[in-house]
Amino acid sequence: MKVLIATDKPFAAEAVNGIRNVIEQAGYELVLLEKYTEKKQLLDAVVDVEAAIIRSDIFDKEVLDAGKNLKIVVRAGAGFDNIDLEAATANNICVMNTPGQNANAVAELALGMAVFAVRNFYNGTSGTELFGKKLGIHAYGNVGRNVARIAKGFGMEVYAFDPFLTAEAIEKEGVKAVNSAEELYTTCQVVSLHIPATTETKNSINYALLSRMPKNALLINTARKEVINEAEMVKLMEERKDFKYVTDIMPGNHSEMNEKFAGRYFSTPKKTGAQTAEANTNAGIAAANQIVDFIKNGNERFRVNKK
Repeated sequence: MKVLIATDKPFAAEAVNGIRNVIEQAGYELVLLEKYTEKKQLLDAVVDVEAAIIRSDIFDKEVLDAGKNLKIVVRAGAGFDNIDLEAATANNICVMNTPGQNANAVAELALGMAVFAVRNFYNGTSGTELFGKKLGIHAYGNVGRNVARIAKGFGMEVYAFDPFLTAEAIEKEGVKAVNSAEELYTTCQVVSLHIPATTETKNSINYALLSRMPKNALLINTARKEVINEAEMVKLMEERKDFKYVTDIMPGNHSEMNEKFAGRYFSTPKKTGAQTAEANTNAGIAAANQIVDFIKNGNERFRVNKK
């Protein structure tokens, strides 16, 4: 049995060693494809493997069809929109993610970006503090919980909205639950986004929602760029000179945003939420363990596609 690590952006060496230990102790063979430059290399690599661990690599229908022996693909991370789930199901391939493994890394980035923004991007001018500010967490999952934990240390007043959780589940952790996204944005000066990119959420962070935010508002996006209505974000920031937007997912209109809103907008060059040695290793080893558990025991706990 062969397990492929296919990573255009490679895992840290420590993570690869950890994955190798898990796979080889289970009696399987590890195949490594790193820093590949052409899709054909990926297509060739999946031909004779039964399992694959990937990061942001694109596993579309062509790749999944090429993997004639594939039984399972695990995305080392929370998001999985780089995998064609319908094609995977059609080919009887189980797709999993590794929820929670990158959560602290993303949460630390979100609060780090918040400090960066309220201190005026460290340009030497007088900024403001996070202490006492109201923070809204949009989606209270693994990352959201870690954001809340860290924000409490800053002395922030933490609110959350998640349509899939009860108010009781949120408030038992010392966070104030609100009843709608509209209420969250109306209440909080700082909002941290942690929603996935789905049919319902794409372009949902729009002018109508953002214009509700109080004066000197800050939006932090470490989720997905597709959830932002980029044209309406431009309209809002043209009208609201007090509004700041920071993200680690570069928008499609980055050049326009950078030119028009210097000092109020910042994007990292690439997605960096999970780019820590710890998260890298945690997610990779979790993926390896999930593959072994699936093959040996049929455990599908983290399956994200239909059977």
